[in-house]
Amino acid sequence: MHSEISWSDFEKVEILVGTITAVNDFPEARKPAFQLTIDFGDRVGIRKSSAQITKLYNKEHLLNRQIVAVVNFPKKQIGKFMSECLVLGAVGEEGDVVLLSPDFQVANGLRIG
Repeated sequence: MHSEISWSDFEKVEILVGTITAVNDFPEARKPAFQLTIDFGDRVGIRKSSAQITKLYNKEHLLNRQIVAVVNFPKKQIGKFMSECLVLGAVGEEGDVVLLSPDFQVANGLRIG
């Protein structure tokens, strides 16, 4: 069952497009993951995120790729790494994640809504 939210609730979620500028292995993570550095443009700047996307993506495929992320969640400590945003993806039954991204190149920091 899905619970409904109001339009004003949705407007509080800041979902932006950003470009992955660095990808690092994250061997300390409990589940296989990458550490991502993402550029969200001048207003938000650079944020870091941990993403469990190693089943379908390699570092070369992720570098310079545009993704969609929530940037106004509280920061989350993951081991020694501080995750500053939540990268969005569709999660399959086997836990494989397909990243959400724009079909065309757009400006970093563009809001989804």
